[in-house]
Amino acid sequence: MSVVTENLDLWWGGFLRSLGIALWGAVGSLAWGTVLAVFRISPVPVLRGFGAFYVTWLRNTPLAIVLFTMAFGIPALGINVSFYAFGVTGLVLYTSAFVCEAVRSGISTVPTGQAEAARSIGLTFAQTLGLVVMPQALRAVVPPVGNVIIAMIKNSAVVGAIGVGGDLFSAYNRLTSAQGYAALPAITGMAVGFLVLTLSAAGLLALFERRTVIAR
Repeated sequence: MSVVTENLDLWWGGFLRSLGIALWGAVGSLAWGTVLAVFRISPVPVLRGFGAFYVTWLRNTPLAIVLFTMAFGIPALGINVSFYAFGVTGLVLYTSAFVCEAVRSGISTVPTGQAEAARSIGLTFAQTLGLVVMPQALRAVVPPVGNVIIAMIKNSAVVGAIGVGGDLFSAYNRLTSAQGYAALPAITGMAVGFLVLTLSAAGLLALFERRTVIAR
């Protein structure tokens, strides 16, 4: 395993870069996915239609196509930012469609009578959602959303394929292509890095889930 021990700085830098991609991806996906879920249950037909179209389109499009469209299609329109920004944005756009459905499934576990009771005392749709429905839906949402976030962390490896640079995938590619190391040990090093990320995320989500169960 000299490919790992002799290149710890490279692997550590790749780990931190992948961690940054995962964190930004998680925050963005949770925020935009929750907004989409609200759109899906909105009383406004245009918002419901947009949410349904977005989720159907993104969930049935391969992540690689989304990322390559962001990295090589958007610049053709005159929009030029870093590959890092394109990669994270593509990951957020893709993952948020799955977060949306997880959040929407949690909302559906709340009895409709509670929302109707809230509306009957004069609460608006936004107040009903924020004060009555979402606090209860949160407990049901944690496990499926957690699975989506863990899948997103693994999917972040694909982001390195569009030239982000500095992440775990790029570290593997540099060691095998430029420095001539064998592929299998380098893949093992990359796999260990992602394993640490996913297990850490799973531990944090399990802790949060236990806290919500206690709060129940």
